[in-house]
Amino acid sequence: MKVVVLVKQTFATEARIELDESGEIISSRVKKVVNPYDEFAVEEAIQLVERKQAEKAAVLSLGNTETQEGLRQCLAMGVDEAVLIDESGMGGADSSITAELLAAALKKIGFDLILSGYVAVDDNAAQVPMRVAEILGIPHVNVVSRLEVQENSVKAWREADGRTEVLATQLPCLVTADKSLNKPRYPTLPNIMKAKKKPLATYTPADLGVDLKSPGCRVVRHFLPAGRAGAHLFDGTPSEAAAALVSALRNEAKVV
Repeated sequence: MKVVVLVKQTFATEARIELDESGEIISSRVKKVVNPYDEFAVEEAIQLVERKQAEKAAVLSLGNTETQEGLRQCLAMGVDEAVLIDESGMGGADSSITAELLAAALKKIGFDLILSGYVAVDDNAAQVPMRVAEILGIPHVNVVSRLEVQENSVKAWREADGRTEVLATQLPCLVTADKSLNKPRYPTLPNIMKAKKKPLATYTPADLGVDLKSPGCRVVRHFLPAGRAGAHLFDGTPSEAAAALVSALRNEAKVV
């Protein structure tokens, strides 16, 4: 069985976002990491290989040369190979185009089980994995907290409205990971060195036979949240300060 993990390189959650004069994000100043939820999927794929339930684990991503750093991290964690779809010159891709490219690559490299994080922390769209499954015509189970893989099927546990749902489906299928699925490992120095020799293939949209179309969804503009105002201190006795606070809440903030 071959397991393929869909990964995305995102901004670190603690990154400080800056915009240029045209309102675009200055990505060169932002630290980029593998999407945290995708790391749970990568760890699950590695464990499947370690338990001899899968023969090979691979990672697949859409990005550019910078994305190779994230793919090398996955290789250092323990996956066997990586595949990059080079989006250079595309001018951006929405969830629909991204899913089409990933699905085309999956058909090319082959798969039995597809894993992914259920959401990317940069856009919080949570669309791409489900779109990939629909394009491939395979079943999917979303936000999984526990997974059991058999020879031709999977059983998945997911939390929903104060109860646990247990779903079973046949392979091939797609499963997205929640953060309670496992605890991702840190790459060791020897594995980091080994990762440099592991295969990392690169395809272009033309290699995959995908005829790119204009994105159906585009970002109109970026803007930073307004800065927080300083605290308002009220002088006087406790009763006077309380009265001034109530007056400000009623007449200025208009919340009471």
